[in-house]
Amino acid sequence: MSSKPHDNSRNVVFLVVIFIFFVAVAIAFIPAVNENIAEGMKQITGQSIDSGSMNYETGTIFDTLRYNRSIHILAMLLLGFGFLMVLIRGHGYSSITATLLAVSISIPIYMLIKCYMGEGTQLSIDGFMWAEFAAASLLIAIGAPLGRMTMDQYILLAILFVPVYLFNEWLILESGMFTGFQDTGGSVVIHAFGAYFGLGLVATTAKKMSDGPTCETDSMSNQFSLLGSLVLWVFWPSFTSAVASPERVVLTAINTVFALAGATIATYIFSKLIRGKVDIEDIANASLAGGVAIGSTCDIANPGMSMLIGLAAGILSTVGYSIIAPKIQKLIRGTDTCGVHNLHGMPGLLGGLSAIIITGNAGTQIICMIITVAVAFVGGRIVGAITGLLGRKQELYSDLDEFGH
Repeated sequence: MSSKPHDNSRNVVFLVVIFIFFVAVAIAFIPAVNENIAEGMKQITGQSIDSGSMNYETGTIFDTLRYNRSIHILAMLLLGFGFLMVLIRGHGYSSITATLLAVSISIPIYMLIKCYMGEGTQLSIDGFMWAEFAAASLLIAIGAPLGRMTMDQYILLAILFVPVYLFNEWLILESGMFTGFQDTGGSVVIHAFGAYFGLGLVATTAKKMSDGPTCETDSMSNQFSLLGSLVLWVFWPSFTSAVASPERVVLTAINTVFALAGATIATYIFSKLIRGKVDIEDIANASLAGGVAIGSTCDIANPGMSMLIGLAAGILSTVGYSIIAPKIQKLIRGTDTCGVHNLHGMPGLLGGLSAIIITGNAGTQIICMIITVAVAFVGGRIVGAITGLLGRKQELYSDLDEFGH
């Protein structure tokens, strides 16, 4: 009992420090403070381009189209992931708040770091969408320890996640060391990275969380989770086509829908075959595995191949939830609350491997996948150790310790 005043004072100090940190982040986005921001402002407001030129008009059209997709992705992040993670009974307030905080923290931090790396063009619609990808990967990672971290820990996790994610993104996509790596829609660098980062978090913090209640769902929480799944399903084509070349956008969207359709069909069939009856948690999660797996080849595959990838991903994810998950739990000695390994980890790697069939570049593809998994898992373990310094959640899988009503 005597430790509570100390814990409360420590929490107050932490929150004040975080607030001051984000005041500094906001100031760093002022053009007078940051030359790269100033240059980016000129570009997005058209001050550095002749407004009557063809390049300006064409650029404006493409930016408008990308803006539409960026808002679709934002809907995926807040509505899709938010509702999908309301699967835990009595944890809905925490799940939604953690989602809001994760997106609110990761997007500006990602864009700020990129701008200070000398990339003023990050203050653009393309830069904004890349920041949204980082937020998506963060939300995937949060799904693994969901219900077993305090809100303060989610805040610190979001701040620390972005630099690790950026390092892997630079190493794999920007350093020039891995030319030929195929991952347009982020099967590996977004989905698999987030999943294995999350498993690293669980592996580090599991001992502190092993003596609490188990995660439970009910009819209401499952219905909210299904709603989140539907939102993700609808907007997934915008996610995969966000950075695809303009002439490939339509093909990418069609391929994504075919992959999602294949995964949904496979999930229903194999959930019933394996379990005897359909598990609604399989439908809410494994049916999305096609969107994860098609990411690597979304703009170079054909609809038939996309549907085959989706079918395979649906089977793999359903088997993951029903058979593989308990084995992974024993391996990492912790619980993957949302089953991110089953939905994002294994299907993400499947997507990376499927690219080999089309590109034939097996060496680069496999090396990048191994590096991504290693960086993510090690990074997750390190960040898990740091967030663990803030203590532990008192009421596991419950809103009661942090929300009044």
